[in-house]
Amino acid sequence: MLSQDELALLEAIRERGSLSRAAAQLGKAPSTVSHAARQLEERFDALLFDRRRYRLQLTPAGQLLAQEAARMMQDVVRLEHRVRQIAGGWEDRLWIVTDELLEFETLLPEIRAFDAMKSGVSLRVTHEVLSGNWDALRDGRADLVIGATNEPPVIPKLRWFELGALEWVFAVAPGHPLAKSRKALPREAIVAHRAVVVADSSHRQDVRGYGTVGGQAVLAVPGMREKIQAQRDGLGVGWLPRERITSLLERGQLIEVPVADPREPNVLYVAWRGDQEGRALLWWLDRLRQPRLAAALVRGRDAFA
Repeated sequence: MLSQDELALLEAIRERGSLSRAAAQLGKAPSTVSHAARQLEERFDALLFDRRRYRLQLTPAGQLLAQEAARMMQDVVRLEHRVRQIAGGWEDRLWIVTDELLEFETLLPEIRAFDAMKSGVSLRVTHEVLSGNWDALRDGRADLVIGATNEPPVIPKLRWFELGALEWVFAVAPGHPLAKSRKALPREAIVAHRAVVVADSSHRQDVRGYGTVGGQAVLAVPGMREKIQAQRDGLGVGWLPRERITSLLERGQLIEVPVADPREPNVLYVAWRGDQEGRALLWWLDRLRQPRLAAALVRGRDAFA
C-alpha cells in the first residue's frame, strides 16, 4: 500500500513531467522529491521513472503502480466512509422487495427523498410474486418486503403491519363467452374456461395457484400487466385489481362479470426482520406507515388510461 504522499508524488510527476515542477506542485524541495522517487524504485526493485528524455515520464511499471495505487486509495476512502456509515447506524445496503402487484413508479418520490439524506446506503429494489415475497425475507434476499399477500408465515423475528386492502373484479374480454352472462357465475361455469394467473415466484413445491378454481386450465404470465393484457385479448379469465383496469372497463375493453363466490379484498403487508433494524429500514417503515403513501401503493395507477 502506498501512502497519500507517495501517491501524490506519482501523480505530480505524471502531470508535470519533471522533478522540479512536481516539487513545486507538492510544495517540496526538488531534492526531497528526487529522494522519494528513488526510495519508491528501491522498494519495488523496479525502474518507475524514465529519466532518459527531456520530459520525465513514468515507465510502464510506474504507470501500472500509479493506476493501481490510485484505485486502492479510492477503495480505502470508500471503506472509511462505509465504516463511518455503519458506525452511525446506517446499513451498507437496503434490499427492498415489492410484490409484483405494486407499481414501481409510486416508490420513485420516496427514493428521491431517501437519496436527499445522503446516507450512503445503497438501495436495491426487486420484486417477487405471492409466496416469493415471504421466501425472500426468510432466505435473506430481502430486508424489507412491501405488499406481500396471504397471512404472514412463521419466520424468526418477523415483524409486520398492514399496508391496505386491494379490491378485485372478475373481468373478461368483451368477445369471451362469459361476457354475456348477467347472472352470477357459478364455479362450474368458470372452471370450464382457462384462467390467467401471475406465476408464483416461490421455488417451494407446495405453492398453489391464486384466484383459480381446482381443475381449471391455467395460463401463467410473468406480471400483472401481462395478465391484464392477456385477459383483455380474450386468452383467459380471472380476477384483476379494480383500480388498474378502470379505463379498460370504461372503454368496454374488459367486462366485469358477476360471480356467485366473489373474491374478498386482499390485505397487503409490510414485513421485515426485527433483529435488523438500521436507520434506513426505520426511515422506510416510517414512510410506509403514512396513509398517503400506503393508499398510493395499494391503489397503484391505471397503466392503460
